[in-house]
Amino acid sequence: MFKKFLWFIFFIIVIIGISIGVFILSLYNSTKFDSDKILYYNPPLTTQFFDRNGKLVANIFEKENRIYVNFNKIPGKVIETLIATEDTSFFEHRGFNIEAIFRALIKDIKAGKKVEGASTITQQMVKMLYLSREKKIERKVKELFISMKIEQLLDKTKILEIYLNQIYLGHGYYGIQTASYGYFHKPLNKLSRKEIAMLIALPKAPSFYDPTRHYNQNIARANIILKRLYTLGWIGKDEYDKAVLEKPKVYNSTLTRNKAPYIIDMALKELQVEYPDIKTAGYKINLSIDLDTQKIAQEALKWGYDRLREKYKLDDKTLNGDIITLDSSTGDILSAVGGVDYVQSNFNRIIQSKRALGSAVKPFVYQIALNLGYNPSSQIPDIARTYKIESDKSNEDKFWKPKNYEKDTLGFITLRQALVHSRNLATINLTSFIGLDVVIKGLYKFGFNKMPENMSIVLGSFGITPLKVAEEYTIFSNYGVKIKPRLILSIHNEKQGLNVKFPIQKEQMIPDYQAYLMINILQDVVKKGTGRNARIKSIQTAGKTGTTNQSRDAWWCGFTPDTTTIVWYGNDNNTPLGKKMTGGRVSAPVFKYFYQKFLEIHPERKRSFDIPKGVKYYYIDGHKELFTKISPPPKRKMVVPIF
Repeated sequence: MFKKFLWFIFFIIVIIGISIGVFILSLYNSTKFDSDKILYYNPPLTTQFFDRNGKLVANIFEKENRIYVNFNKIPGKVIETLIATEDTSFFEHRGFNIEAIFRALIKDIKAGKKVEGASTITQQMVKMLYLSREKKIERKVKELFISMKIEQLLDKTKILEIYLNQIYLGHGYYGIQTASYGYFHKPLNKLSRKEIAMLIALPKAPSFYDPTRHYNQNIARANIILKRLYTLGWIGKDEYDKAVLEKPKVYNSTLTRNKAPYIIDMALKELQVEYPDIKTAGYKINLSIDLDTQKIAQEALKWGYDRLREKYKLDDKTLNGDIITLDSSTGDILSAVGGVDYVQSNFNRIIQSKRALGSAVKPFVYQIALNLGYNPSSQIPDIARTYKIESDKSNEDKFWKPKNYEKDTLGFITLRQALVHSRNLATINLTSFIGLDVVIKGLYKFGFNKMPENMSIVLGSFGITPLKVAEEYTIFSNYGVKIKPRLILSIHNEKQGLNVKFPIQKEQMIPDYQAYLMINILQDVVKKGTGRNARIKSIQTAGKTGTTNQSRDAWWCGFTPDTTTIVWYGNDNNTPLGKKMTGGRVSAPVFKYFYQKFLEIHPERKRSFDIPKGVKYYYIDGHKELFTKISPPPKRKMVVPIF
């Protein structure tokens, strides 16, 4: 009977042993997928945008803000501090530490509760990445198996690299490099011993030790870590004493640190088609903007907005604007602000809003005339005309009676005078002489599109984005060469081996000497025409106002010898701004404000326009005028060429 009992016990033990073995084998086999995910560690990474001078513009990510750092770029001080704090025997064990387990167990039994952990850095890494935090035997065994397997397959330095890039350090920062930039605005290799200790203090309780909210608690734990380093003999007394007394400055930055949100929106829109992982793959993107110039542009746009509200009592609920500046020779966008307040409205008017261009289209019409042989002194009639409008819907005759803004007529005036003073009737009569079909064809050739094919286009009746306007105006500011605006200079991804540079895109539209004729006329717009409010003493400027019906849109499209700036204001609901709210009154002063500040930080900018070969002068009616081989002097009396 007793033997049967022993056999029964033996059978039970065997069954239990087999069950445990099957359970352990099952657990071991189930770790393969989790182990592979660690072996092929590929966390979501933050994409960083930098300005043309290497200054950080923004961090962009989806869920986890992580700036990856390779082991060879992690300072030895960081590794020392981590190991001293979390796992002193890290380089001796193979994934788990029996001695630490028994030591922790004894302390827990004596205290009657859990007071000390025994997890190695490897086990902590496994727990962080793929296992739940439930305190179950199954989870602990699985963690042990994965840790042992990882130790067999990965180098110790790789384990440390993964750990230091995965740890959560509070404030939304994943990885030690991210926290270094976030809390101290420094890369890891610029941190002091105390700052490193402050970061290593965080994983134990990221919220409780967050230095932006609990500075003293963080400092206290950092000092304990420094004491541990000193006790181990890893730092000397002088270094310890100095570090304990240090009180580093901590920054409470936003996660994205986005200093130019409208710019980042534009960049993401451009990149997302070709790079769908733009927010998760850790790209480094160099932008064309200059952050200091961007700040001035934001200030200028807000200054103009406040001026319109306070001086002219415009409705601040619907009023808005935008401003964009290009380097004329490269197309580089130096600054772009798509609205007065991004928080209030993230609608980017520079690329999303198509508004009627008004009289700012006239220089292109006049350039077409110059290219056909007209001269700045050619005479055109500034007289009223009435146009019959054909309609399929009604038998009643309808008529269009355009007027000058001033409500008067001047008779015959020169082409220069007509454009300088933005005379609508003279422009319409010029178009009639040239032929509307010729003008339409010419505007399309310049790059304008989706225009109504009637006479109203020469008064800017069609919608266009400010970005496109800036591109078109480079035809003048860049001496006949149209430059496509460029926001992204290059994109890099070390992990993918990607290094792409974005080229300058340009197209010769007209000869430089022909473009200079328009530059010279548009200088007069500033000197004595509708753009007098854009005049700046220290630099030559040129440009054209644009004001649409009932002043719904107020443009200033201006340029200097090497930059192009477009300013627009209007109501977002397209209601009128009010009487006399012209581009010259509303937007030109903002151009002036911007350049006065811009030239203070960029005094090296070119101050005067070059005169190309092929531009000649002659006297007509007692004053000096320009001509070229394409735009010769008109056949009138008192014409005296000067060669």
